[in-house]
Amino acid sequence: MQAILEDLKPSERKVADFILAHPEEVVKLSVQKLAELSGVSEATIIRLARSLNMKGYQELKLRIAGDLNKQTATGSYKEIMMEGSVESIMQAVSWNNIQSIQDTLSVLSGEEVARAVDALAKARKIDVYGVGASAVIAADIRQKFSRINLWCEAYSDFHAQLTSAVTLSERDVAFGISYSGQTEDIIQSLTEARQQGATIITLTKFGPSPVAELADIRLFTSSVEKSIRSGAMASRIAQLNVIDILFITLVSRQQEEVIPLLEKTRLAVSRTKRS
Repeated sequence: MQAILEDLKPSERKVADFILAHPEEVVKLSVQKLAELSGVSEATIIRLARSLNMKGYQELKLRIAGDLNKQTATGSYKEIMMEGSVESIMQAVSWNNIQSIQDTLSVLSGEEVARAVDALAKARKIDVYGVGASAVIAADIRQKFSRINLWCEAYSDFHAQLTSAVTLSERDVAFGISYSGQTEDIIQSLTEARQQGATIITLTKFGPSPVAELADIRLFTSSVEKSIRSGAMASRIAQLNVIDILFITLVSRQQEEVIPLLEKTRLAVSRTKRS
């Protein structure tokens, strides 16, 4: 809710502010009472729930209750003190990485993951676009998917992205990686791929963004608190975890075909090891 606060309509922002200020009270309220206390209509509350990818108010209340329990159990992100000890930095970085994965599970849709896996499994070719830190994620996707005999290419150069995008068709997938959802190179590359009829998958932080708006299938990670100096690290860990989820789901659906391929690639690499 905090991640999309600035993008909400005034009426939705009003009820969101009330919920953020009084979460413990909201889980006990009916939709009628919440509408009365926050000064909005019941329909506005339902729209807010749908903006958060939820079916309605009851699911919103359940998620609020779950977040309250999680905060009690785990707490929030830790600020990394640069003058701190090695031990304190180890604890803070590890804590934030774990927290980012846990938070991502609350915004990652199982339905969208299943749709992404279906599209990837059927694709003639998979283009993956990522620049900067996102290029690391794109390279990881290429390495994993190549092991199970999927035609997958990763592009970090803008011109290379566009050159490949114009050759795609409705049989292909273009997978755009951008934590911010604002990366201009990714926007232009996905726009071109979309014009060619390719299925568009995106992986961004939770909330509306130009990159996510281009997608047929939207995957999200948690929006790491801006005050966290390790934000780029924690978000990368969360993104890699989503890729692992996609990969293992793909493997689980095609075990008879894929397991032998994984074993062959493992053996091929192991033969190159030098003692």
